[in-house]
Amino acid sequence: MTTLVFATNNRHKLDEVQKIAGNDFHIRSLSEIGCHEEIPETADTLEGNALLKARYVKEHYGYDCFADDTGLEVEALGNVPGVYSARYAGEERNPEANIRKLVTALEGATNRKARFRTVIALILNGKEELFEGIVQGEIIPEKRGVSGFGYDPVFVPEGYTQTFAEMGNETKNTISHRAEAVKKLEAYLSQTACR
Repeated sequence: MTTLVFATNNRHKLDEVQKIAGNDFHIRSLSEIGCHEEIPETADTLEGNALLKARYVKEHYGYDCFADDTGLEVEALGNVPGVYSARYAGEERNPEANIRKLVTALEGATNRKARFRTVIALILNGKEELFEGIVQGEIIPEKRGVSGFGYDPVFVPEGYTQTFAEMGNETKNTISHRAEAVKKLEAYLSQTACR
């Protein structure tokens, strides 16, 4: 079984990715390799931030690893909050404040289209690869549901009537942006293992 470090200490993300990946590979967190510092996310793109985190782990700890960055892109707001999704309402990264700010910004808007986009950067055997996952949907005016995290209570994916927070992790993990990116990562890893 392939062991890879996932450059995160976000328990939600870690659990979600491990469930999506299943038994195909063993994922270790940053804390498991002794990395407790906050890795800077100073790039202005999702791709840039994912690469910064993966490169940091490789350079400082020597492990092959992958890192992700995810953004909510809202059409009517010019794809904002995007790369700043986690700190949309301020550096304290408060999900409730982020949702309030987003819902307020969309008050009266008829176009509520949005998409979640995840980019995974992988460093393996000295090579860098990028994998992208996108799920289209819309932002609703009021929160619904209690599972998930971040903007999940106000995001309804295309083709569904429930928010990510209402549908539960099992369903979300089969259709989400992160699931799509992780599936591409898995396909690449299994292809690499067969060579």
